[in-house]
Amino acid sequence: MDYRKSIVNSATAPAYNRAMAENKAPKVGVMLRGWDIRVGTTGEMTLDAARRAEAVGLDGIVVGDHVTFYGYGNDGLITLTAAATVTEHVELKTGIYLLPLRHPVPVALQCAQLDQLSAGRLVLGIGVGGEDPHEFTSCGVDPTTRGARTNESMQILKRLWNEDGVTFQGKQFQLDDVTVYPKPMRSVPIYVGGRSDAALRRAGRLGDGYTGIWQSLDRFRDAGEKIAAAAREAGRDPADVELGMQFWTSVAETRDEARVRVSQGMEGTYRLPFERFEKYTPYGTAREVAEFIAPYTELGVRHVNLITSQDTPEEGVERAAEIQVALKELLR
Repeated sequence: MDYRKSIVNSATAPAYNRAMAENKAPKVGVMLRGWDIRVGTTGEMTLDAARRAEAVGLDGIVVGDHVTFYGYGNDGLITLTAAATVTEHVELKTGIYLLPLRHPVPVALQCAQLDQLSAGRLVLGIGVGGEDPHEFTSCGVDPTTRGARTNESMQILKRLWNEDGVTFQGKQFQLDDVTVYPKPMRSVPIYVGGRSDAALRRAGRLGDGYTGIWQSLDRFRDAGEKIAAAAREAGRDPADVELGMQFWTSVAETRDEARVRVSQGMEGTYRLPFERFEKYTPYGTAREVAEFIAPYTELGVRHVNLITSQDTPEEGVERAAEIQVALKELLR
């Protein structure tokens, strides 16, 4: 199948047409596990995987973020700071960082320091979370306010990275003449994750990018239209919001073997049956995974984050690189 000959939705056509004119496949990033010696992942294993991701030519390193998700935590900014010290070129991305769990002023400082340390490689992917409400109450945050906190925090971050003496009067946060130094190398791009209409409006109004997850082609097309509409309503060019997708996946010699791996990974994380996610989840050989992902590029996808369920962090990196190569072959 020639994926480039399908009709491209008008809302997402600009990004797609630029990509095809430049003959580029989407940027591909791989998720790195946070370290926890209790479950067999050491800090050195995570850093080795980061080094390997850069060495094999992946475009990005992606990390998750939780404070206490059913008891498990992984601070995304700390993990990326460690990765920044052992890499030079690869993009450093959170996917996603639970922004509403934190106050935006210290987050602004942490991101600025990390962006300077990495010479401008940070991309802050954010979301509202909420799958485990106890995580929010454990941090003293009302789960019902997470959307409003995120909207205000995004505005505050952008101002603190670009202005001095910021005053902000919102329902969730109030700032009086706040300045934060150091500032980042540039205003750190903020990519919004999520599937709700509120997340799509947030991406169009305030985001520099959008990363979807567990979305069919039809649903992602609809998401692109809603993001574009929200951007236009805010006086923005929809093409300024980079679209992307995040996929759980596993690569193996057979689809059955790959299915076992990815189902175990997802069920262990979300405590839900894999069948709930399967239709959105590519698995099999690297070519089969790439064939599943490739049609999303027709809808404007310019970055792909891969959560690889493999035996070791470095194997996850290797399999992500194989998918990247297969995507380039399909889309050249």
